Amino acid sequence: MRRALGAELSKLRTLPLTTYAAAGMILVSALIAAALAGLHTERGGAASAVDAVLGAMPYAQAGAILLGVVPVAHEYAGRQFSTTLIAVPRRMRVIVAKTCAAMVVLFLVGTLSVATAWLSAELTHRASDAGGVAATAEDLARLGGAIVYLVLIGLLAHAVTLVLRHLVPALVSMLVVVYILPFALTALGEHTRWLPTRAGSQLFAPDDAVLTALTGALVLLAWSIALGVAGAARFTLSDA
Repeated sequence: MRRALGAELSKLRTLPLTTYAAAGMILVSALIAAALAGLHTERGGAASAVDAVLGAMPYAQAGAILLGVVPVAHEYAGRQFSTTLIAVPRRMRVIVAKTCAAMVVLFLVGTLSVATAWLSAELTHRASDAGGVAATAEDLARLGGAIVYLVLIGLLAHAVTLVLRHLVPALVSMLVVVYILPFALTALGEHTRWLPTRAGSQLFAPDDAVLTALTGALVLLAWSIALGVAGAARFTLSDA
């Protein structure tokens, strides 16, 4: 198992798309956090670097989605799938290794994105001589929640890709789920809390009367597990 995990991490490290997605996620997080911090300063209110960082998360999650899609999708871009099965014949072991590798990359890049965004927001405040608001324990918990959210939303994208296999369908499906579905289903009212992104957002932007950060994370994780089981069944039982 350790060899399989090492092989998957090595693949991700050498894939250009992984590098581009990670760099883009970190850069976008920093730029948007800086822009939001500057906007807060111009309005003359108490500037909060944490609020600026959390405001960048809806944009940063696009990078997490791409990072979640890549480990499986690149296998079907050519002959990589056959080569992988020659090296690791047990398909469930391949799935577990890919999932663990994706989670490691998502955690590292998510942490760097949040940290870079926070630093960018702080530097923006200092450059404008604005008085920043000191981070509280609750703020730090929300920053940690943002990292967990990025990992979980990337894990959901990974599960979707196990089902759909290919890059474009998986990526389009996830972008619809994340950016379009919550607005398209507003007629459902309070029932939209069970959507993946709505539930997961409680980790860093709690505003629901029913879901907490923990239960919201569990709802998002449940979506990932359900789709992951379906994807694993297809991956292990199919001929290709």
